[in-house]
Amino acid sequence: MGDLLSKIGEFKDKLGKWLNGEDVELGNIQDGMKKGTDFFHSLTWKHWTAIGVSFVVVIALAVVLAFNTADEAAPKNLDPNQTIFLSVKKGMSASDIGDELVKHGIITNKKAFWLQVKKSDAADKFKSGTYAFKPNTPPEEIINKLVNGETTQVKFTIPEGFGIKEIAKRLSDEGLVDEDEFLRKAKDFAPYSYIKRDKDIRYACEGFLFPDTYVLHDDPTVDGILKMMAEDMDNRLTPKMRKRAAEMDLSIHELITLASLVEKEAMYEEDRPIIAQVFFKRLKIGMPLQTDTTIQYLLDAPKEDVSIKDTKIESPYNTYQIKGLPPGPIASPGMAAIEAVLYPADTDYLYFVADRKGHNHYSKSYAEHQQIVEQVR
Repeated sequence: MGDLLSKIGEFKDKLGKWLNGEDVELGNIQDGMKKGTDFFHSLTWKHWTAIGVSFVVVIALAVVLAFNTADEAAPKNLDPNQTIFLSVKKGMSASDIGDELVKHGIITNKKAFWLQVKKSDAADKFKSGTYAFKPNTPPEEIINKLVNGETTQVKFTIPEGFGIKEIAKRLSDEGLVDEDEFLRKAKDFAPYSYIKRDKDIRYACEGFLFPDTYVLHDDPTVDGILKMMAEDMDNRLTPKMRKRAAEMDLSIHELITLASLVEKEAMYEEDRPIIAQVFFKRLKIGMPLQTDTTIQYLLDAPKEDVSIKDTKIESPYNTYQIKGLPPGPIASPGMAAIEAVLYPADTDYLYFVADRKGHNHYSKSYAEHQQIVEQVR
């Protein structure tokens, strides 16, 4: 067999040179072709069997490899214990479902899923509804759930301090919405008069989607989730809270904007009303708020410490460069942050800085503040 491959390779090289216009005598080619023909005529049935088997094996391996990798998707960087929701609607084909499974990281190979569907003869047996899966769930388990109609109640949690981008990603990762669609609709979503649409505001409903745990009773949609979360915030702003804000000469938009800054600055409960008081004092004396949280809002990714260069970013959100409040909230505040703004502490502090564990240290003068910064940072 080795001699056969060697002679075939030699003949191929000579023929290639001749076809490329290299100086190879035609007679040599013709002689080689004659020798090659004689050689093939001399092969026994055992030789031809070996060649045939090798050819079939190579072709089979190529087909299997192509079939198994054609729809292979790069695995997502997901927590293996994460719950991912999949909405199966009436009329969706097995191929449609396979696309969604790959898109959300439930499987990485659509063809493997499709083969299992064919093997199980389950293509027309899937039941519509919302299902819960984990990343990299075996196709057999997925098919069993879809056939048996093992639907689930959709439940998701948005933590306090999440911004619109984080909310969109969380919901997308859990298979509930398309991230780009959520961001696009959030930009102009303003169902209440106190929510502003403005050219300087990134997302109209930023800060007005209440951070909470939600249960969906219908198929998840971007419109439905935005409406539900905004209604939750509106319902939590009680008449008493609205009256208190009015007494402080705060609009609801200003209240939530300030509360979002407090939410992002304070890691611990006791810090919230003190930080709120510092912001109020700075606003009163016309001093820039100079809160790093507004700089972080402008960056593509969070940083442990903002730089001097960062504080020079030109933006109406940059509270190092502007006086007063930014155009709107930078995140969704929880009730504790809202209450802290409505009922701030009674202190004379004008400065604060957080240590590496998130505890804030306060001072009345800039000189004192600088000393504390040197000690805790």
